[in-house]
Amino acid sequence: MRVKFALPKGSLEKPTLDILTLSGYVIRGHERTYRPFINDPQIELKMLRPQEIPIAVAEGLQDLGITGSDWVMETGVSVETLLNLGYGRVRLVAAVPKEWERILCLSDLIRTFHDEGRILRICTEYLNLSTKKIMENPAYQELYGDKDPLMITPWWRKGSNSKVCLILSFGATEAKPPENADAIIDLTETGTTLEQNNLKVIEELYESTAILIANTESLSDSMKRLKIYDILTLLKGTIDAKKKLHIFLNVQRGNLEALLANLPALKSPTISPLAGGDWFSVNTVIDREDFLRLLPLLRRLAQGLVVHEPQQVLPLEEIARTEGSAGP
Repeated sequence: MRVKFALPKGSLEKPTLDILTLSGYVIRGHERTYRPFINDPQIELKMLRPQEIPIAVAEGLQDLGITGSDWVMETGVSVETLLNLGYGRVRLVAAVPKEWERILCLSDLIRTFHDEGRILRICTEYLNLSTKKIMENPAYQELYGDKDPLMITPWWRKGSNSKVCLILSFGATEAKPPENADAIIDLTETGTTLEQNNLKVIEELYESTAILIANTESLSDSMKRLKIYDILTLLKGTIDAKKKLHIFLNVQRGNLEALLANLPALKSPTISPLAGGDWFSVNTVIDREDFLRLLPLLRRLAQGLVVHEPQQVLPLEEIARTEGSAGP
């Protein structure tokens, strides 16, 4: 039994390989092949484009995959989202030419073109997600009700509202206005590319991050589920470790109670008596964001503070509960 695990090519490739490496995996050959080596004989890797992965996982061609949440939404497939990986954060935005000073939001855009009797042409790679967000817009609902915008591809047309057209883009979407489109709906990370193409963001429609997804039938297979949850445990442990600090300190008996009353921990701190009986060693993991708040207390009550950044903090009990609830 081998779990088929799809990894993304493109912008998500490097951070995906980085997090797998931090999680203890060794991956080789991804530069030369779409089937790289991994140091776990129960896992079979394949590199695919992010937009292909949700469909491949939903149809059982792959058991597990890492892709952007935007492509899961766009394809509308039924998969199990196991983990938000946190990287690859991008925004799906509506943008128009900068000189359109009166257009400040999507409602302005829709209403202006309607009132002027013009057809609104929007270029996007995300036909389904864009349709959903446009139909949720209050101005669109007021003017067009439940009519679907017309979706246009080289192969077919679909939708009943020809006054608002969504045109499939095959990349370089930001270059389409003003000749080939009035507006675009596209991904942006910093907005720099839009600025360079004389566009401005008028509305954020969706935020996407990399996620770990699984085929629902694979999760029902007892053998595959074990390996899938092994992978989930290691990845989640690596992500959680970035939010934690592992601290070691020595404290006198008289200060121990005051320290423990203010010291958060995953469970209870590990406390070990030192030689002589009046000093104790305290070992615990805290949230990184708590460290600066705790530092004055630690300086006052403790001695010999050592701080480590953990590589992994494995949430074994949490994963066990999740795996049990997903079992057959």
